[in-house]
Amino acid sequence: MNPFHAILLGIVQGLTEFLPISSTAHLTLAGKLFGLIDPHDPEAWTAFIAVMQLGTLAAVCVYFYRDILVITSYLMQDVMKKGLGGGFGSFSTESRLGIYVIIGTIPVGLAGLLFKKIIEGTFTKTTLVIIGSLVLLACLLWIAEKVARHTRMIGDMKLKDALLIGLAQACALIPGSSRSGTTITAGLMLKFDRHSAATFSFLLSIPAVLASGLYELSKIDWSAFRLGWFNLVIAILVSGISGYAAIFWLLKYLMKHTTMVFVWYRIGLGVLLAIMLYLDLIQQ
Repeated sequence: MNPFHAILLGIVQGLTEFLPISSTAHLTLAGKLFGLIDPHDPEAWTAFIAVMQLGTLAAVCVYFYRDILVITSYLMQDVMKKGLGGGFGSFSTESRLGIYVIIGTIPVGLAGLLFKKIIEGTFTKTTLVIIGSLVLLACLLWIAEKVARHTRMIGDMKLKDALLIGLAQACALIPGSSRSGTTITAGLMLKFDRHSAATFSFLLSIPAVLASGLYELSKIDWSAFRLGWFNLVIAILVSGISGYAAIFWLLKYLMKHTTMVFVWYRIGLGVLLAIMLYLDLIQQ
C-alpha cells in the first residue's frame, strides 16, 4: 500500500460509511482491485478497515457534538438525581435516547464476540457474500420504503425500537449489508421518518465503531503490519473529512427524497459484480 491507496480508501470509507451502500463492500472490492488483501492474513485488512472507521467516527462526533453533549449531560443528571432502580420512564427524552443508544449497541457487541473468527476470516471477504448482501438489503430497503409511514420522530423512540434497530446493526457485520443501510431500513419499517432513522443510525454507530476501532488498534503488531501505520493515519484523516461531507449531504437529501436511488445502486452493483465473478470463473 502507498499513500495514494490510503487517500483513495479514506475517500471510499468516508463516503460509503454513511450512505446505505456498504463501506465494507466497497473497501473490500477496492482492496482486491489493488491487491492489498493478503489471503494468508485477512485479519490485517479487517484491522485496517476497523481502525480507519475511527475517522468517520470523528466525523459523526463533530457533526452531532451538540446532540452528544446534551444527551450526555441530561443522562448524567437524571442518573444522579433519580438513579436506575426505578427504571428510566421518568427520564428526559434526551436521557432515554442516550440509554437507547447504549442498549441498541448490545446486539452488535455480542455478535462481534460470538462470530469474531468468521468476521475476520476469508469467508466475509468473498465476492459472492458481498453480492448476496447487496441485493438482499436492497430488496429489504425497497420494502421498507413501501411500508414506511414516517409518522414517528426520534423523540418517539422506545426500548423495543432500539433493540430492533440494534439487531439490524448486528446484521451489518456481513460485508455488503451496510451499517447505515440495515439500521435505516429498520427505522423506516418501525414508521420513523427518514431523517430520524438516519440520525439514530449515526448516533448508534458511535459506541460500536469506537469499540471495534480501539480493539483492532490494540491488536496491531506495527513491526509486522505491512499496510503501514503512515498509510493508516492518512486514511483515517481523509475518511473523517469525506465522512462529514457524506453526513451533511445525506441528512439534507433524506428530508426531500426517498432512499430508492440507493436501492437501485445496490442492485446495479450486485449485478455488475455477479457478471465480473462469472467472467472470472469461466476464464479460469
